[in-house]
Amino acid sequence: MRYLARRIGFYMLTAWAAITLNFLIPRFMPGNPVELLISHFKGRMSPAAVKSLGALFGISHQGMLSQYASYWSNLFHGNLGISFTYFPSSVTSIVLAALPWTLVLVGVATIISFVLGTVAGVVVGARRGSWLDITLPISTFFSAIPYFWFALVILYFLAVVVNWFPLSGGYGAVDVIGWNWPFLLSAAYHSVLPAITIIVTSIAGWLLGMRNMMVVTLDEDYIILAEAKGLSKARINFLYAARNAILPSLASFALSLGFVVSGAILVEIVFSYPGIGYVLFAAVNNDDYPLMQGVFLIITLAVLLANIVADVFYVLLDPRTRQGA
Repeated sequence: MRYLARRIGFYMLTAWAAITLNFLIPRFMPGNPVELLISHFKGRMSPAAVKSLGALFGISHQGMLSQYASYWSNLFHGNLGISFTYFPSSVTSIVLAALPWTLVLVGVATIISFVLGTVAGVVVGARRGSWLDITLPISTFFSAIPYFWFALVILYFLAVVVNWFPLSGGYGAVDVIGWNWPFLLSAAYHSVLPAITIIVTSIAGWLLGMRNMMVVTLDEDYIILAEAKGLSKARINFLYAARNAILPSLASFALSLGFVVSGAILVEIVFSYPGIGYVLFAAVNNDDYPLMQGVFLIITLAVLLANIVADVFYVLLDPRTRQGA
């Protein structure tokens, strides 16, 4: 428990530093959202309206410390500011609307690729030197492919040439958007190509990493001892070797889950998928600092939370961590 308490304290300090940087960086950049919004209206705004916008975006003439205190107060109240790309919608509402799309698509695809790649890596590593090693050059080829290029390829062949899937969007023409079968089926249909892109381009990395760790682990002394005791091959491979070999992959998987929130940005752009990545792309194109701040904050907190989860799993899976604490 002391180990976890120290780690949680470290992550709380990291979260404070990340939130502080998230507050400072846009304010040190040239220009501000109010000036950009005025330019959109071609200067046709009264001084009172400009002052109101400054207060609305948290860029009033208060001192930096006062703005920093207001920023934390707004965070605790769930107020991430106003987006002027989608003005007058709040950043919180935009992020909450886009977040489920990314979590479902990238989250499910990441879990599927991790499970399939890890299990395949255990099997290939346990049977090293067999015909299963043919998966190595194939995996290396797919891991080297840029996923946005692969997305363009399958989009061309499966959506343009054979017209099996839609070209873009997250759903088609439905009567009601919500928890009903027509909408859910349409959303699942539109997510097939993005999901295939993420799974195919990431499964190879999990397979290669797990296979290499299995090869190293199977040469350890405790594995030789387990074989000498007459334990079954399946028990040695899965309960002894795989449990220790999976630890590095588990850490990478936790980080991958953290970056699920950011989404496969280029994949979402290629397929015009309405997730966090596409929202961030729109915010960058329009210099929407409040929206960029909100998205970066959510990504940072998600990565920190994923690291905490990884530490908990490390404590549960590796007794040496508990002893070291």
